[in-house]
Amino acid sequence: MNIRRSVVAVSLIVLMLPIVAVGQDLIRTATPSVRGLTETDFPRVKEVVPDVYVYEALTGPPDDRYTTNSMFVVTEGGVLVADGQGDLEETARLVTAIAKITVQPITHVVICSDHGDHTNGNRSFPDGVQFIAQKNSLPALERAATDGGVMPDTIVDDRLDLQLGERDIQILFLGRAHTGGDLFVWLPDEKILFTTEVFLNHMFSGYRSAFAREWLVAMDAAEELEADVYIPGHGFVDSPEILKEEWFEYKNHLQAVLDEVTRLHKSGQSVDEAINRADFGPYSDWSGADSQGPVGIRRIYAELNGEIE
Repeated sequence: MNIRRSVVAVSLIVLMLPIVAVGQDLIRTATPSVRGLTETDFPRVKEVVPDVYVYEALTGPPDDRYTTNSMFVVTEGGVLVADGQGDLEETARLVTAIAKITVQPITHVVICSDHGDHTNGNRSFPDGVQFIAQKNSLPALERAATDGGVMPDTIVDDRLDLQLGERDIQILFLGRAHTGGDLFVWLPDEKILFTTEVFLNHMFSGYRSAFAREWLVAMDAAEELEADVYIPGHGFVDSPEILKEEWFEYKNHLQAVLDEVTRLHKSGQSVDEAINRADFGPYSDWSGADSQGPVGIRRIYAELNGEIE
């Protein structure tokens, strides 16, 4: 039996910001301060289309702040949330933000990423919520459950079709990528795809439990849906046009990292030598590159050495 407790939300700032097209002079970055934003600008809610919203909250160390994004879909049959937040307090704020928008209860929470920055607050969701996860995420969620985490009620293999009210929602596993069990939430009528951490907007990828070569294959599969809007798991939720551009730039980044690390591996460089010599070109300036670059090199080396199944 899952035991969840509520946390009283503290001060909450909810800005109903529509996603609108912006000029090409928008600063492409995941760093709030570079865009002139401060802590007091968050959390905030953006309306993607009617009844589909994104909740952006700040996370990360003081010198490297960035957003963690949750999507929620309001229907006459309840509210579905795609990815929670990283602690009880922030998830409680998310629950409060949803209650400010609709009287419909939260009925489903999709654990799209099994990482703690998206799951550690899951006990703040109301009792009776149905948690959904991919089967490959179970080991990570079981480990977290020993410290108060929430186990899923429904396990997805490749696909789960839901109808909430009159809205069709598809929960898709398209292959191992950022984790072993990444789930996409696809709204086929609106052509909106919540990508969780498979796509980060202008942020260097995190590789600690990734499958670098399969990641690109999963993104190829996602493109077959022909989404109009790609919602990232981290980084700003910009206009649909910019998000689509950044989706493909993120793929370029993943390929560049994989190619560079593979080159160093083939040349006989040790993993420590590769960390010192790797050149990721323009992606070296992306948010998180200094911390995530070495992690990625070690993970890709392990994959190339056959140490990861």
